[in-house]
Amino acid sequence: MKRGNQERYQLQARILKALAHPARLAMVDELACGERCVWELTDLVGSDISTISKHLSILRASGLIESEKRGTSVYYRLRCPCITQLLGCVEATMKEDVRKRLKVIKGRGR
Repeated sequence: MKRGNQERYQLQARILKALAHPARLAMVDELACGERCVWELTDLVGSDISTISKHLSILRASGLIESEKRGTSVYYRLRCPCITQLLGCVEATMKEDVRKRLKVIKGRGR
């Protein structure tokens, strides 16, 4: 593998790893609707604030989100909203897999 490609793939893997947790996926999905503060994300995920902060730190380190402090609150927003296209593609693949499984199950019942 060429050096430039290897570095590119490592950066891509870092972003995908950041998404590889249900709580972080839920946060990205929520941030796709607009910026949110930490307590809103805490309510969404149902975890304590320290756990949410760790998840946000991972997302921020990957470059997916950015934050802005306003008074005593910190607000988060997607830095690259196009990530929702990837998540939409994943969702479409899941639906297609379910459709295929149902087709196989219905075919066995005959």
